[in-house]
Amino acid sequence: MALTVINPATEETIARLDEAGVEETDEAVGRAREAFPAWRTVTPTDRARLLRRLATLVEEHAEELARIESHNVGKPISGARAEVAMVAQVFHFYAGAVDKHHGETIPVAGGVDMTFREPLGVVGLIVPWNFPLNISSWKLGPALACGNTVVLKPAELTPLSALRLAELVLESGIPEGVVNVVVGPGRVVGQRLVEHPDVAKIGFTGSTEVGRGVMQGAAGTIKRVTLELGGKSANLVFADADLERAATAAPYAVFDNAGQDCCARSRILVERSAYDRFAALLIEATRKVRVGNPEDDATEMGPLISAQHRETVASFVDGDALFRGQTPTGRGFWFPCTIVEASNDDRVAREEVFGPVAALIPFTDEDEAIRIANDTPYGLSGSIWTENGGRALRVARALETGVLSINSNSSVRPTTPFGGFKQSGFGRELGLHALEGYSEVKNVFVSTE
Repeated sequence: MALTVINPATEETIARLDEAGVEETDEAVGRAREAFPAWRTVTPTDRARLLRRLATLVEEHAEELARIESHNVGKPISGARAEVAMVAQVFHFYAGAVDKHHGETIPVAGGVDMTFREPLGVVGLIVPWNFPLNISSWKLGPALACGNTVVLKPAELTPLSALRLAELVLESGIPEGVVNVVVGPGRVVGQRLVEHPDVAKIGFTGSTEVGRGVMQGAAGTIKRVTLELGGKSANLVFADADLERAATAAPYAVFDNAGQDCCARSRILVERSAYDRFAALLIEATRKVRVGNPEDDATEMGPLISAQHRETVASFVDGDALFRGQTPTGRGFWFPCTIVEASNDDRVAREEVFGPVAALIPFTDEDEAIRIANDTPYGLSGSIWTENGGRALRVARALETGVLSINSNSSVRPTTPFGGFKQSGFGRELGLHALEGYSEVKNVFVSTE
């Protein structure tokens, strides 16, 4: 069966691929299983060298990869270039981490006790359509560094960058069978990976609803699971903050990637005494967001991924909006930057829109800000804007959120852990913490008696 891949900015077909099913998935798992014994015994020095070579190849093909990502996802080329740069940084980081992930010796009576970090085996990596290349690297880097082999399933809407990355993997010298890419629907390929008895672990990024299904499916084989799921993150703006700076930054915390970001700080909580001033500044800043052709270097926001998704996003905007921006006319799945006034009980403030819609919500004091921010089933990211250092730390400790920024909207760095609380998932991507999810601890006692 053929899979048609389109450019969401033009609605034009850019590729037709054979759609994989259960048989092809089993073949990929078989190749990964066959490659595992040799790959796990590659010396740390050689494994690090191969990952560095892969990082260098990504850098050498950066513009090509960015163009693929821009055409397939509809993201602005400037953003795609930044994402590809991060992919290279991730592989460089895990190349350096290969020999830093090690065991320990533990004092015991009667002998010597030691621990080893062992690879899991074959791991299945299931990647979403919003940041396909970036999130692939977040999972591939630690998985390969630990000595695992991989079956990578990109989203069927956006498979092209993963397929090109697989070619670069082979070019880097990483042996055939270590990384396998299977393109097909999640209900078939993804489900088979989750249930396959030879897959030791699933690394999944996607919706909370699908994440529940992954957990259920993995239970049959007691499979290890890392889940990075949905979010409904809060952007807390206190009256003592630099309002101009916070308002200038806020649009890009929601509308980047057309709001199709689990980290989107789409609940903007503003202290009442600063609410009117901040709202005016936010509208002024949002009006300047450049929406248009993703191939234009000046473009800051592109289209949504599909017509169906555009309908879903539109269903969250009822009645008058505080602000609604402009979009190009003609073909493409465009949706305007939109700001609505809301309470935290409204659907737009409780459910993940996954589009360029921000809910502006007032609060009275610090306690109410914390209560509103935590009144959600999610807990992925968030920001705190204040000039009061004590308040910043108090609020940061009180928020039930995995990744927080103070006077910033930055969530992701290759060297630091990323992941959520509550229904935003468990386990961590990136940083040295990610290595823990792709290895097992083995304890060995040696008697000296």
